[in-house]
Amino acid sequence: MTTYFFADTAVLTGRTVRHVTRSLDTIITTAITPIAMLLLFVYVFGGAIDTGSVKYVNYLLPGILLITIASGISYTAFRLFTDIKGGIFERFQSMPIARSGVLWAHVLTSLVANLISLVLVFLVALLIGFRTGAGLLAWLAVAGILILFTLALTWLAVIPGLTASSVEGASAFAYPLIFLPFISSAFVPTETMPGPVRAFAEYQPVTSIVNTIRDLFAGQPVGTDVWIALAWCVGILVVAYIFANLAYRRRIS
Repeated sequence: MTTYFFADTAVLTGRTVRHVTRSLDTIITTAITPIAMLLLFVYVFGGAIDTGSVKYVNYLLPGILLITIASGISYTAFRLFTDIKGGIFERFQSMPIARSGVLWAHVLTSLVANLISLVLVFLVALLIGFRTGAGLLAWLAVAGILILFTLALTWLAVIPGLTASSVEGASAFAYPLIFLPFISSAFVPTETMPGPVRAFAEYQPVTSIVNTIRDLFAGQPVGTDVWIALAWCVGILVVAYIFANLAYRRRIS
């Protein structure tokens, strides 16, 4: 059964990846908004924001990477919703394939598409002055956190993709996720925020993830932020995975 699962998932992933490669504007569109934000904040607002001795592009990039992921997963919900409305799920149920492979194909495709968008954003950051002295282990840690965060949000995106009644509803859930980094340490130090806003900013998941990535890029000790970031990512992933599979079972029953 395990052999069938991996083989079926690979075939179905190839199908969804081909859909993405035939519509490269999806990836480009996903990357354009974060890149525009990166350029806007660095060249327009950056001079007015005090981040000490840290270059603003270095300070800003971790938050922009998270916004890139939040933008990309809306297309996962959209693709899943389109498959359901197109009747392809019913066709797959009549075939001798692993049913869970259908969801995993969309999740893996989301991971590939988001990684491409992240690379594009990172290349632009390099062009405008981002520099890091991070070693190999730090780079691997950053990649691991970004992949884990992508998987967590992707499984979260599966839920509206399966349950939404309209294409707008399937993708609109990502908007709050895109704006969540604005109330965090992603753009400005939380110390500059008023009391209630600062409290929310310091204890929501984006701040610990951003701080961890920022410290890794800077080659500094990450402290307890890394454990908080991992706890948030794993917690969201587990809860989203459970509810996504429950929604999937109800959908195909």
